[in-house]
Amino acid sequence: MFRSSIDTIEQFKEILLQLPEECYAQSCEVLSNASIGQHTRHIIELYLCLINGYEGGDVSYDRRERNHKIEQELQFAIEQLQLIQSTLERPNKSVKVTYELGAVETCLESNYYREVMYNLEHTIHHHALIKVGIKHFCTMELPESFGVAPSTLQHREACAQ
Repeated sequence: MFRSSIDTIEQFKEILLQLPEECYAQSCEVLSNASIGQHTRHIIELYLCLINGYEGGDVSYDRRERNHKIEQELQFAIEQLQLIQSTLERPNKSVKVTYELGAVETCLESNYYREVMYNLEHTIHHHALIKVGIKHFCTMELPESFGVAPSTLQHREACAQ
């Protein structure tokens, strides 16, 4: 689980390092006018919510920082991804996950490992959107696995045999 998360982030960093910098923060029509940087910030901030909430056992993805520096500055985003990679692996423990749905706050019992898996799946989903944005801006070659769930890759491989 940690290896998959760290490897997925590593692949993302490699892609971002190849991305023409002017494409990172540019609004993209096919992403409902969001930018690759905004999707990147969203991924990073959810991981940081989990990591920062670990000690107290209280995680709220809704109360994230929304640091616009991440979505504007590619190098800063890469530094944040490196931080996640270096601090993600921790022992499992119970955590409370708080969601704000409308005017009602809902708390769910979860655990750290479950939330790491949630973040991995969430990241892959956003990578699929980012892939659309990258293809909109440039002809950069992307790995076939980028933005595709591991189970889908395994299914494709099984069908091909």
